[in-house]
Amino acid sequence: MTLSEAQRLVKSKQRVADHGEVFTPGWMVEDMLDLVKHESERIDSRVLEPACGSGNFLVPVLARKLVTVQLRHGKSEFERRHYALFALMCTYGIELLADNAEECRDNLAEVFNTFLGISDDDQWAQAARAVLAVNIVQGDALTMTVPSGQPITFPEWGYLGKGKFQRRDFRYDDLTQRASYEGTLFGELDDDDLFVPAQTYPTMTFSQIAEAAA
Repeated sequence: MTLSEAQRLVKSKQRVADHGEVFTPGWMVEDMLDLVKHESERIDSRVLEPACGSGNFLVPVLARKLVTVQLRHGKSEFERRHYALFALMCTYGIELLADNAEECRDNLAEVFNTFLGISDDDQWAQAARAVLAVNIVQGDALTMTVPSGQPITFPEWGYLGKGKFQRRDFRYDDLTQRASYEGTLFGELDDDDLFVPAQTYPTMTFSQIAEAAA
């Protein structure tokens, strides 16, 4: 590893000392994702990085998901766009430092916008921003709280088809309890589930989601 490559893995010695902040090199990320290749490429696989930094893991995960979107839905621009947004909806992160969290959102938004060939002011880009605002959380993964001390909450997104999305919010500490015996972040949640959503939303279109970012 050259000096310049090593420097890209840290922002400053002080941040390393204060927060243990060291970024994972890209080649290592790809090797690790290859160990769970099927899951990392599945559109609806919900991936959570509890120390996401600027997106070193989440950006290649989204890129892999979007390859699958293109292969499966590339012939229909309507479905291509909706499943691209759904792929983003299934990508989650927690980051302690505010600047890293915002950079992660920016990086994921750039991947999404590039895939659809849109600018930042496009309504699809605004919908993506609204999703990233709630999916990438500035908080402490150990205490499961945001800086205000409130519990971290994540949305469970679903794509119902025909341009309709659903959203239910759950507390992260509840989800981790479930994951300990179900094996996944949201498991197979149903109406009789022990964990009651903190909030449930009416079905919505991408344009209604975009309104939240306006």
